[in-house]
Amino acid sequence: MVGLTRFEITRLISARALQLSLGAPGMIKASKEVSMIEIAKEEFDKKVIPISVLREFPDGHIERIEVA
Repeated sequence: MVGLTRFEITRLISARALQLSLGAPGMIKASKEVSMIEIAKEEFDKKVIPISVLREFPDGHIERIEVA
């Protein structure tokens, strides 16, 4: 798997936390006292986060990286 930058990881986790806070179903079981960011981090660590990264290069080439 291609390595993700720290900025891409942060963006993935924050976007997933927003989805969860708006009512999206979680991909893992979590207790009610856990924050949405902690759930998103755990989903990312277990590689079940349902989001992909699109990298656009200056020459117009687009690379899609699946996280899950």
